[in-house]
Amino acid sequence: MPGLLLVSLASCLLAIKQASPISRCDLAKVLHEEDLDGFEGYSLSDWLCLAFAESAFNITKVDENTDGSFDYGIFQINSHYWCNDYQSHTENICHVDCQELLSPNLLSIINCAKKIVSGAGGMKNW
Repeated sequence: MPGLLLVSLASCLLAIKQASPISRCDLAKVLHEEDLDGFEGYSLSDWLCLAFAESAFNITKVDENTDGSFDYGIFQINSHYWCNDYQSHTENICHVDCQELLSPNLLSIINCAKKIVSGAGGMKNW
């Protein structure tokens, strides 16, 4: 019985570690501090909606796409264009390792998101 309890506890801890959500309020604070409110005409609520729609505020989310590329982090930034995942062809426009886009400090992903929305298409790139 204690062995079963230990296995269940370990499974729960692993699930918590794999999904690292940030609260909406904490994310809003970070995005505001990094001057995203109004950046390229997008409001703080636009950025929060993007983060929720893409990852449900999960900063460590990684998804594989049908073309073999991957989407990383809270904004699900694609490895084909924006970061280097060392697995597939990439343009690496943000000049960043994709794993950095999973960091809890969010600075790399915010800088890359700024680069994405500054180009043609803005938030329509998502």
